[in-house]
Amino acid sequence: MVEAFKNSWITFKSIFIGMGITIRHFFGKSVTLQYPDERPVLPNNARAKLYVNIDDCIGCNLCARACPVNCIYIDTVPSTSDVDLGKTSTGNPKRFWLTRFDIDMAKCMYCDLCVHPCPTNCIYMVSEYEYSEFNRTNLIYHFSNLEPAMVAEVKEKAANEAAEKQRQREEMMRKKAEEAKMKQIEAKKQAEEKNDGEKGSEPSKKENGDS
Repeated sequence: MVEAFKNSWITFKSIFIGMGITIRHFFGKSVTLQYPDERPVLPNNARAKLYVNIDDCIGCNLCARACPVNCIYIDTVPSTSDVDLGKTSTGNPKRFWLTRFDIDMAKCMYCDLCVHPCPTNCIYMVSEYEYSEFNRTNLIYHFSNLEPAMVAEVKEKAANEAAEKQRQREEMMRKKAEEAKMKQIEAKKQAEEKNDGEKGSEPSKKENGDS
């Protein structure tokens, strides 16, 4: 019986507390924003839409590796020796073409983990929170500023340069192998000549011993 009264008191106490909060807000001043005429101002550390300053990106792929839901897609092509991509605003040299830098905000969980590893601070969250779409594919944001023709061109140049470097490496290895083989032949020839000389001197020693 005592336990029943105790449980009843806890129940009514919870109800009174909740109703007290409701009554205070009922007689208090309304703080409801008349959206969309009035819009909330987000704090500076709010987590909203991701943005990428592609001019400062060096293609390190650290943000994509840090993302727990794999919503960042990056494709890079190494720059050729005849192209200088310059440096970022932080002084980091740029060595890769960014042929693809996509972020799927439909997958993003707003964890902010991709922002901190970036060495050039090129990826960060902005205060934009209104970007709903009827089509989910419209939530994939493309930040690469290369046209398809340019992408094909840099890929072809990079492939040609890589093939040329590979050919040069193979040619160098072939020359080194030939030089090593020639050295082995020369060493073998010298060893044979030395052995022949030692064999030729043995009879003369025996003749001197007999005399």
